[in-house]
Amino acid sequence: MKLGYTIIYVENVVKTIEFYQKAFGIKLRFLHESNEYAEMETGETTLSFASNSMAERNGFAIRENSAKDIAAGFEIAFVTDNPKENYAKAIKNGAFPISEPTKKPWGQVVSYVRDLNGVLVEICSPVTPS
Repeated sequence: MKLGYTIIYVENVVKTIEFYQKAFGIKLRFLHESNEYAEMETGETTLSFASNSMAERNGFAIRENSAKDIAAGFEIAFVTDNPKENYAKAIKNGAFPISEPTKKPWGQVVSYVRDLNGVLVEICSPVTPS
């Protein structure tokens, strides 16, 4: 087994992919003609977005993500060589700041924002083994 997809259910798939393109520089791989499912270019594991209504059609209920509620118990992490610059870009393009880039005791620089859906996003440098 290997992780193939992370699918986040959102209110508006098109607005979400536009946000991710601007805030994080992530490119669109695929958008279904229904505008209810999209995949982003994120490397080996695909970051996908599906409409909230698709969850119900798939036969299950979800707690919808919302910027008005506390963040759900998961995060997306984007690894970059320049977390400070990418944090600033995300904020400039509508991400809600949670914590500014901070160097951790193990040497990694880590920051957090929330996207337009309230999803927690980590922007960090690579972990460098000591």
